[in-house]
Amino acid sequence: METYQYGLQKRGMADKDKVMKYVLTAIASVAVLIIFLIIFFVGINSVDALEEIGILKFIFGTEWDPSDGIYGALPVITGTVLVTLGSVVFAVPLGIGAAIYISEIAPSKYRNILKPICEVFAGIPSVVYGFFGLTVLVPFLRETFPDQLMYGSSWLAGSILLGIMALPTVISVSEDAIHSVPKSYREASLAMGASRWETTIKVIVPAAISGISAAVILGIGRAIGETMAVMMVTGNSPMFPDPLWNIFSLITTITGTLASEMPEIVVGSTHYSALFLLALVLLVMVFAINIMARVIIKRTKRRLGEEPPAKRTGIAAAVSDAIDRAVTSVMSTPAAVAVYKRKDAMKTVAGAVLLFVFCWMMASLFVSDISAIAASAIIVAAVAVLRRFFSTADSRLTQMVAHGGLTAVMALVVILLVIILGYIIINGLPAISWDFLTENVSDGGRSGGIYPAIIGTLELLAGTVVIALPLGITTGVYLAEYAKNTPSTRVIREAIDILNGTPSIVFGLFGFAALVVAAGFGYSLVAGWITLSFMILPVIIRTTEESILAVPQELREGSRAMGASKWKTTTKVVLPAALGGVMTGSILSLGRAAGETAPIMFTAAVAYSTCMAGSIFDPVMALPYHLYYLSTEVPGATELQNGTACVLLLIVLSMFLVASLVRYHSNKKIRW
Repeated sequence: METYQYGLQKRGMADKDKVMKYVLTAIASVAVLIIFLIIFFVGINSVDALEEIGILKFIFGTEWDPSDGIYGALPVITGTVLVTLGSVVFAVPLGIGAAIYISEIAPSKYRNILKPICEVFAGIPSVVYGFFGLTVLVPFLRETFPDQLMYGSSWLAGSILLGIMALPTVISVSEDAIHSVPKSYREASLAMGASRWETTIKVIVPAAISGISAAVILGIGRAIGETMAVMMVTGNSPMFPDPLWNIFSLITTITGTLASEMPEIVVGSTHYSALFLLALVLLVMVFAINIMARVIIKRTKRRLGEEPPAKRTGIAAAVSDAIDRAVTSVMSTPAAVAVYKRKDAMKTVAGAVLLFVFCWMMASLFVSDISAIAASAIIVAAVAVLRRFFSTADSRLTQMVAHGGLTAVMALVVILLVIILGYIIINGLPAISWDFLTENVSDGGRSGGIYPAIIGTLELLAGTVVIALPLGITTGVYLAEYAKNTPSTRVIREAIDILNGTPSIVFGLFGFAALVVAAGFGYSLVAGWITLSFMILPVIIRTTEESILAVPQELREGSRAMGASKWKTTTKVVLPAALGGVMTGSILSLGRAAGETAPIMFTAAVAYSTCMAGSIFDPVMALPYHLYYLSTEVPGATELQNGTACVLLLIVLSMFLVASLVRYHSNKKIRW
C-alpha cells in the first residue's frame, strides 16, 4: 500500500513538473512574440512609404525635406554612419587601452575597483549625457574652434559624446576577452624571456583579438542606436558635410530624426510612414552589427576551447570543404606565398597611408591643402621614427613608456567620469531644496519644482516592475533549468538577443504604433509600462539565467535525492541560492528604465502637467523627458535644469549602488 501511494506521489510530482515546463515554455515564448510584434508594427507602418516613394529612391535620395514631400534618407543614414565612426575613433583607443591596463598592468587590489568605476558610465542616463554635452561640451568646442564652429552643435560633439557612452561596453567586453586568455600563455611567453609588455602586445592581445573586435562592434551598436544625447548636440540638420570629413558640420542621425520629427506629424501620413521606414533601416543595421559581434564571440570561445567547434553536415560540409580547398590552392601559389612573406611590410605601408590620409583630412579643415599635406608627411615621418626607435630600444624602456601611456589612458577615462559626475552634482545640488522636490511645475517649467516628474517616474517604474520581473525571472528559470538545445529553445534565445540589441527608440515607436494608436491607450501610464517592460526584459532574463547556472549542480542533486520534485527544487533551493544575482540584474535593469527618455516620450510622458495621473490611462511627467524639455525648450531655466539633472542622476546611480551592495553581500554569503 505504501509503495502504491509513493508511486502515486511520484507520478503527481512528475505531472506537476511537466505542467510547469509547459507553462514556463509559454511564458518564455513571449520574447518571440514581442520581436514579431515589433517587426510587424514597424514594417506595416512602413508600407505606405515603400509604395509611394520606393525603397531605392528612399535609401539613395540625397535630400530629406518632409515639408516639400521629399524623403531621401541618404543624408540621414550617412550622418548616422559618420557620427558612429567618429565615436569609434574616440572610444576604441581609450577603451582598449583601459582594458589592457585593468587586466594586465593594474595591481590586483585595484582591478576590482577600476572596472566597476568604468561601468558607471553605463549608468548615466543618455539625457544627462545630452544635457552635459549641451551645456559643457558644445560651448567648449565653440570656444576652442571659433573659426570652424558657428553654433557649437556638430558631428564632432556627437561623436565625442557617443564615444564616451560607448566606453563601458568596449572596456568591459575587451577586458573580459583579455582576462580569459589562459594563464599558460603568459607563463610560456615570460619563460621564453619576453618582457611583460612584449607578452601583452605580442601574445595576449593577439589571442584575445576576436573578443576585442566583438567589443568594438558592440560599442558601434551601442552608439548607432543612441537617441537623446546625439539629438541634443548634433544640430539635427539632414545635410552632407562639406567636405565629407568636415567634423565641424551640422549633421543628423536616424535616431535624432525619429525623435525630433515623430511628435509633430499626422498619424497615417507619408511622413509618418517614412519615419517608420527609417526605423526599419535602423533595425537592419543594428541586427547586422549584433550578428557580427555574436559570430566573433563564438569564434573566440572556440579558439579558447570554451565551446566545441561547429559541426557541419551535408551541403554545409561540402561547401566548407570546397572553400577550404580553394583557399589552400590559392595560398599555395608562388604569388600568394610572396605576398604572405611581405605581409608585415604591407601592413606597415597600409598603416602609413591611412595615417597620412587621416591627418591630411583633419589638417585640411584648418590650413590650405599644401600645408595639410606637409603637416601630414611630418606626422607620418615622426611616427615612423618613433616606431623604429622603440623597435630597437631596450625592452625595459619600451615597457616603461607603454605602461606609462596606458596608465595615462586609464587616468583620462577616470577623469572624464569625474568631470561629468562632478559637473552635474556640483551645479545641481545647490538647486535642490525641499520646495524644489515637493512643488508642482509652474510657468511652463520656468519655475516651481519637479514633484510631478518624480512621482511620474516612480509610477512608471512601479508598473514596469509588476510586468517585467515575473516575465523575466520565469523565462530565465526556464532557460537555465528546463530548456534543452532544441530548435524552439534556440528561437527563444535568438529573440532575446535581438530584443537586447534593439535601440530604445524602436521600442518607443512600437509602443506608439501598437499601444497608443492601435490599442487606443493614448499617451498613458499603461503604454509606458508595457514599452519599458519589453525594453528591459532581456537584461532580467540574462542575469537570472546566469545567476541560476552559477548555482552548483550538487545542490540540485541533494534536493532531488531527498524526494523533491524538479519544480520544488528550483523554487525552494536553486532560486533562493541565486537570489542575489537575480536582484542585482533586476535593479540594474530598472535603473536603466528610470533614465530612458526615447521610449516614454512616444508613449507616456508629457512635457508639462500640474496634476498627477488619475488612472493608468492618463499621461505623466517623468524626470528624463522633463530634463530634455527644460534643456531644449525653456531657455534661461539653468537652475531648474541643473537640479533636475542632478536628481535624475542621483536616483539612477543610487539604484546602481544598491545593486552593487546586493551583489557584494550575496557573494559573501556564497559557500561554494
